[in-house]
Amino acid sequence: MATSEINENTNANANANENGSSSGEPSNLSVRAAAATVYYPVAPGQQVNVRRGPNTGSQIVRVLPEDSRVAIRCQTRGETITGPYGTTDIWDSIAPGQYVSDAYVKTGSDGFVTIRCS
Repeated sequence: MATSEINENTNANANANENGSSSGEPSNLSVRAAAATVYYPVAPGQQVNVRRGPNTGSQIVRVLPEDSRVAIRCQTRGETITGPYGTTDIWDSIAPGQYVSDAYVKTGSDGFVTIRCS
């Protein structure tokens, strides 16, 4: 199942809060934003192609290594793909212009788990 992860390697100098404090403590805003990020595992033993668009005809921009975890920014419909987690036309945007088929991401759902891409 998905877990929330907070990046513990945050540079203390980058954590100044709205009042200008640079005590090394993260601001409430940065803690809330980090806690809201959910990372989902890709299918075990799979290297997953990351594509420019939500279809296999789109350019491969990189390949996720085995045992990767991804944060899903938004989801959209695209080409229907069959993978380890079923058959779906849902694609996950993991960064601007970077999509992976939801058939390779363990979200725990057959439907949308976050907002739709605009």
